[in-house]
Amino acid sequence: MTPLRRNSWSAALLALCAMQMLPLGDGIAKHLSAGYPVLQLVWARFFFHFVFSAPPALVRFSPAAFRVPHPVVQLRRGAFLAAATLMFFSSLRHLPLADAIALLFTSPILLVLLSRLTLGERVGGGRWLAVTVGFVAVLLIVRPGFASFHWSSLLALGAAFAFTLYLRETRRLSGTAPPLVTLVYQSLVPVAVLSLLAPLVWVWPSPGDWLLMAGIGAAAAGGHFLLIKSFEYADASFIAPFSYTEIIMATAIGYLLFGDLPDLWTWTGIALIVATAVYLTLPARRR
Repeated sequence: MTPLRRNSWSAALLALCAMQMLPLGDGIAKHLSAGYPVLQLVWARFFFHFVFSAPPALVRFSPAAFRVPHPVVQLRRGAFLAAATLMFFSSLRHLPLADAIALLFTSPILLVLLSRLTLGERVGGGRWLAVTVGFVAVLLIVRPGFASFHWSSLLALGAAFAFTLYLRETRRLSGTAPPLVTLVYQSLVPVAVLSLLAPLVWVWPSPGDWLLMAGIGAAAAGGHFLLIKSFEYADASFIAPFSYTEIIMATAIGYLLFGDLPDLWTWTGIALIVATAVYLTLPARRR
């Protein structure tokens, strides 16, 4: 296997695994949003993210590794992610999980555009087609009812834009610092700011809910670590369409936790997403 093919498969596998971990945290957050303020849930997501990522990073690396080349960009990247999380968790209080994720899935299209405009990456016709097919597949799965448009949809769209900026900064920083260090940096600003704000709306969790909140952070830390690693092997425009595979786990969570039974259209959309992901892993010559 050539280095190019090996890198493509590595990026694809890492991105696929990341996108199956992230919906776990979203599902837990939607479950808890009925009893806890969104601000507190976002705090828990980043606090436990820090708890799970900082100790391994401190054990693995010397303090010198945390003197990163672009600290402002690292911190700004965390702020973008915090804004996306706050808006997305807020939308989950009023929207079905599938509808919110459908709106969030506009981020890969925005990422491909930003990759071309701000990162100077080449975006071939095949990748544009893959992004389009992926988006159509998502619409087949969720078929969001925009006839009864809810204002929370604007929050989900805002989350998509903020998450796109986060992904762009992730691509810019790839290779400049170890992934574990980057993972720690992206939680610093949210933890510092939200630790000041969360006590204003605090509802004391039960022991079981503490564990669930820790689960939000664990899923986020694990998923974003894999996502950061994937950007070391491929361009942002290559990684973007793999975001659609998140719907696979989201569909399973919707069925298990919220009683959403997948129908024929849903399975058709999932099949299209899997086919798109396989296509993207093939080198251009074999395509």
